[in-house]
Amino acid sequence: MEFKFEKGRIYSVGENNELMAELTYVFKSNCEVNIDRTFVNPKLRSQGAAGKLMEEAAIYLRSNKLKATVSCSYANAWLKKHKEEFSDIISDEFDDVATARKI
Repeated sequence: MEFKFEKGRIYSVGENNELMAELTYVFKSNCEVNIDRTFVNPKLRSQGAAGKLMEEAAIYLRSNKLKATVSCSYANAWLKKHKEEFSDIISDEFDDVATARKI
């Protein structure tokens, strides 16, 4: 899966420009973002696409010296599971942000 990057968005499209995976975030400050949504097209569900999306986002945040909080429930669970590996991108406020699921 090839990911594209825009301000506030990391995503992948498939044939016919169909959205396959997307992560959105908003800037809280110069060095912090809030990951507020992850989406995986039903065609890719249960194939590890969401994990690949989160790993790509974590690497992107690391390379741009950004830290993250999350209000997306999937992103929260993924970062907690990978807390040791990506501790450098997790904001001090990580545990203070309420999570939600966007529909």
